[in-house]
Amino acid sequence: MHSSKNKHRKSIGELVTENHVLAEVLHYFGISFFQHEQHSLEDVCAKYKVNPSQVIAELEEWASRVEPTSDELFLHPIGVLVGYLKKKHRYFIRQALPFLTSMVEGIEMEKSQKSLITDLRLMFPLFVDDFIHHIHEEEDTLFERIAYLHEIENGSIPLNEAIKVFALPSIQRMAAEHDAHDDEMKGIRKLTNDYLISKDASISVRVLYLELQKLESELMIHAKIENDLLFPKAVELEREVFRRLHLQIKSN
Repeated sequence: MHSSKNKHRKSIGELVTENHVLAEVLHYFGISFFQHEQHSLEDVCAKYKVNPSQVIAELEEWASRVEPTSDELFLHPIGVLVGYLKKKHRYFIRQALPFLTSMVEGIEMEKSQKSLITDLRLMFPLFVDDFIHHIHEEEDTLFERIAYLHEIENGSIPLNEAIKVFALPSIQRMAAEHDAHDDEMKGIRKLTNDYLISKDASISVRVLYLELQKLESELMIHAKIENDLLFPKAVELEREVFRRLHLQIKSN
């Protein structure tokens, strides 16, 4: 309890330096950490009418979250895997991307880095638009197709309707097109020189680079789960549905 009270009195800058995840937690509560680096957590929470203990509790809860491993996800049926990926999509759209956007737009850099932040402010919104478009496209094509195949498999769709699935682009083809989206942050990585943090970088720039790196790492894991687990399971589902439909056509 004593250490928690000490945290309340420490400056936002100190706390974020100790644990940069706090920056995202503060954003969750509607607080931009880079505007209050010199202020104590206690003072900032009072200003925003937030309980500092609640912020620390949220931080601890976030720290204790454990993502399932690929092996664990592999053991689940494809419907559970799609549910997990949809949940990650919501996290990217509602939390990670707005948080990073607020930093890119709001952080002030030293004069020597003015051109970098100007370029980042042009490039990052384009990346966000592309990525959100990719998420919606994936949910409207691949995820919809998986749901449709499940309906056919369960016998919810009459045979004369179900056979139309043969005329649709194959999931194998979708997989090949999906590979093209795998390195979406290439431009940002190049611009920031592989997220190289200089020794004299400010706390806010340090956090920005760490969070950009964290997002890239999460996107790579996400793409790997889709490529290595989701697509093979979806191809297998499609193959099984086609096999059953061929049998039904023969027996009719």
